[in-house]
Amino acid sequence: MMDKKNQYYSARRNTMISNIIFDVIIYIVLAFVVVVTVYPFWNTIAISLNDGLDSLTGGIKLLPRKFTWKNYANLFTTDRIFHAGIISVTRTILQTVFSVFCTTMLAYALSRKEFVMRKPLTTILVISMYVNAGLIPGYMLIKNLHLLGKYAVYIVPALVDVFNFILVRTYINGLPDSFVESARIDGANEFRIFIQIIWPLIVPSIAMVSLFTAVGAWNSWFDTYLYCSNKPKLHSLQYVLMSILQASQNQSANANDANAMAVAAGAGASTTSVTPISTRSAITVVATLPILVVYPFVQKYFVVGMTIGGVKE
Repeated sequence: MMDKKNQYYSARRNTMISNIIFDVIIYIVLAFVVVVTVYPFWNTIAISLNDGLDSLTGGIKLLPRKFTWKNYANLFTTDRIFHAGIISVTRTILQTVFSVFCTTMLAYALSRKEFVMRKPLTTILVISMYVNAGLIPGYMLIKNLHLLGKYAVYIVPALVDVFNFILVRTYINGLPDSFVESARIDGANEFRIFIQIIWPLIVPSIAMVSLFTAVGAWNSWFDTYLYCSNKPKLHSLQYVLMSILQASQNQSANANDANAMAVAAGAGASTTSVTPISTRSAITVVATLPILVVYPFVQKYFVVGMTIGGVKE
């Protein structure tokens, strides 16, 4: 009897030790992933807050060696950056609202089994993800729609996103049909069913596609380059930041030569403390910070939406 009891306690102790070792390994791996993920961005912040010439010598790790705001002040010296920021903010909000609404409405329409054209239309939409006309036909289409150099070019082409459509449609297909059938018995039309019944039930999916759309709209600069490069009033923040970075890189060789001559002559202070490296770091922080602020508020919906909306039918 004692042998069996000893064997039981021994097996239990071994199991507990194995679980502790496994937990320790998991925590070590997670800690490594956190460090690998966070350190590059933290290092970028440190460089953006450090003197540009001092950053050229390297060695900046977690904290700036010579703290300064000049890198950010250099970005915000003109009203151009503020106007571009307004364009990017309004563009992100409007594109997210209209795109999410149109995409979810289309997803609901093509999720109804009684809609006879849902399979052919869904197939056409899916094919468009893999086959597209290309850059030149797309530019010609925008030109023929008279959207060149107009604010609407940021909104109209992005009204429906096929990837988001698939996620939302899969999510809607997982809902019980009894909700829609009960609403129809009560006399509700399809639009009312979509707004009052379906929309509240797919909030996690809406939050997920809203995040995708907002991030894409905020980071977009190539459409500005293609369609609005000759319209300074329509330049987005990302496009302006890219322009500033390009101008900084073009001037870097002359600036570095001048700084080297000043130091060699014993001038002590350099001609400039803003370099392409420090400018690039400041641009990265400015472009990324708004998304980092918004993401924690939609994270829980994002996880649920990806889990349910990503399941195959």
